[in-house]
Amino acid sequence: MKLRKIISLEYLLAFLISLFFYWQFDFSLFYFFLFLLLPDISMLGYIVNTKVGALFYNIGHSLILPAILMMIGFAMISTPLLMTSIIWLAHIFLDRALGYGLKYDEAFKKTHLQQIA
Repeated sequence: MKLRKIISLEYLLAFLISLFFYWQFDFSLFYFFLFLLLPDISMLGYIVNTKVGALFYNIGHSLILPAILMMIGFAMISTPLLMTSIIWLAHIFLDRALGYGLKYDEAFKKTHLQQIA
């Protein structure tokens, strides 16, 4: 099996685990699917130029912020923060499973995972 395929399968599994935990917390699946693509609003930075676009996209698609949000959500026992963090992480995992990684500022199609065809 090719390495790229293994990486995609790992991220697909992470997406499914996120969905499972979201469901286990008995959060609304309607909200999960409604907001699943919301982090892609960060692509609007590409309207300015590729450098700003990559910066905004990477802020919205890095695991750092949703992981911090999740820790705060657990510490505060906050349902909205936990819901948001799980949906956000699930989005990132799904993107990575599809081969969309963090962006280099040279071009939208150049990612840390691969050059998008």
